[in-house]
Amino acid sequence: MGKASRVNQTAVSGFHLLGFSEQPEQQPLLFGLFLGMYLVTVVGNLLIILAISSDPYLHTPMYFFLANLSLTDICFTSASIPKMLANIHTQSWTISYSECLVQLYFILTFGGLDNFLLAVMAYDRYVAICQPLYYSTAMSPQLCALMLGMCWVLTNLPALLHTLLLTRVAFCAHKAIPNFYCDPRALLKLACSDIRINELMIITMGLMFLTTPFMLIVLSYARISCSVFGISSSGGRWKAFSTCGSHLTMVLLFYGSLMGVYLLPPSTHSAERESRAAILYMVIIPMLNPFIYSLRNRDMKAALGKLFGSSKTFFPCQ
Repeated sequence: MGKASRVNQTAVSGFHLLGFSEQPEQQPLLFGLFLGMYLVTVVGNLLIILAISSDPYLHTPMYFFLANLSLTDICFTSASIPKMLANIHTQSWTISYSECLVQLYFILTFGGLDNFLLAVMAYDRYVAICQPLYYSTAMSPQLCALMLGMCWVLTNLPALLHTLLLTRVAFCAHKAIPNFYCDPRALLKLACSDIRINELMIITMGLMFLTTPFMLIVLSYARISCSVFGISSSGGRWKAFSTCGSHLTMVLLFYGSLMGVYLLPPSTHSAERESRAAILYMVIIPMLNPFIYSLRNRDMKAALGKLFGSSKTFFPCQ
């Protein structure tokens, strides 16, 4: 490829995001819609964190990881939505080179952390149901803190490495990204230099961020199912499964949306499809998290009620 069609990364001033319609009459609706969803996400997850931290009854491993999941969802959504809202408001669809790299790093970090936390929460349910006598030992505060720390390390290091590898990539003059955030796959399509190492890194991160946590979740629920179906009473089976319902719902939503994008044949891929899928797992699912974990959880309802000062008024526990 000739030098005329290549732009060194140091000369790249920014990229053009093409995730949504640029028609002026649609911008107020888009701005209000995404601002509303973002505020619901932040406020809802903050309430989950405050309720768990303020109620000693919820100071257990399951709610410890749920609080961290809520914090991760806030950060995950905040990595992309505020910039998108600013672009809609200013009618400027550009993102600078440095902003793009920073955004990419945080999206990879908190997206990966979401995956690992879901896997750790599945393990917590496995120990609670299949090995209840060893639960206090297997899920001690020290081990919970260690698992959380490992989740942070296992997501930060690959995300940082992938971001640093992108600084070595030379981009072509055409710098339009068909999404509302700096999608790593879309960025590599704009490259005019050798990206084999970057592609290898994406495959490695895919195995780490998706396959490994997902297989741990599947294995945990396979063992849980074997134990639950061994319970003689239907009431006991329902009680055991009910403790996993919220988590299983989040797993199905999160991995279902990701697999709908990355496991479909390339011929079915389109910018519009990928933007919609990104909205699902980056905006809608984090927004649903507080509702999924609170509406059918009596302990969480009671804690949220105490937080507001009246459990009967706001969240009646029937």
